[in-house]
Amino acid sequence: MAHLTWLTAKDLAFPSADHAMEEPNGLLAAGGDLSVPRLITAYRHGIFPWYAPGQPILWWCPDPRTVLWPNGLHVSRSMRKLIRQQRMRVTLDQDFSSVIRACAEPRHYADGTWITPQMQQAYIDLHRAGIAHSVEVWQDGLLVGGLYGVALGKVFFGESMFSRASNASKLGFITLVEQLGQWGFELIDCQMPTDHLFSLGAESMPRAAFLHELARLCPPDAADAWRQHAL
Repeated sequence: MAHLTWLTAKDLAFPSADHAMEEPNGLLAAGGDLSVPRLITAYRHGIFPWYAPGQPILWWCPDPRTVLWPNGLHVSRSMRKLIRQQRMRVTLDQDFSSVIRACAEPRHYADGTWITPQMQQAYIDLHRAGIAHSVEVWQDGLLVGGLYGVALGKVFFGESMFSRASNASKLGFITLVEQLGQWGFELIDCQMPTDHLFSLGAESMPRAAFLHELARLCPPDAADAWRQHAL
């Protein structure tokens, strides 16, 4: 029977994903901290933090998982036209802190934000460690869209995106996926399902299959595909 495991500050180990709850889907553990070593351990095992202000740190591994194979990316004709027009410019790792702050801003369709100041600092630390990365979309010198996530081995784990101009975040995501494919990445973790992601080619994968792919593509001794190509 699934039960919630409470993590201690000293032990970085997580329980098996088999212990995750069915409702709420994928809740696996609580507590611990957001240190760089713990976050790396979590992502390698398909686990990510997600919690609201006032809650303890909650760790999740939902079933099924929403993923995208880079070669399965679907780009509509209207987006191809936007890309050709070059009205927006896309960069990588140029302003991580601004991207994560923008992702943390309130949304009209949601109450509050899960990207707390504590969470922002944790991912800024991951970025400084060369693990978390950002995509920036610029128009007329202004940051109008972007996203951030974590790269381990040949897997990119998407975290959040924002858009201040029509199709800005979609442009950033498409540009990132195409770049990741060129760099040899084989899988993109999108975490939770949305119509937006499915329209771009994402699909649902059973958790067991997803964890099998992680063991193959981002074991502890795997070379960092992002660092190999971005330097």
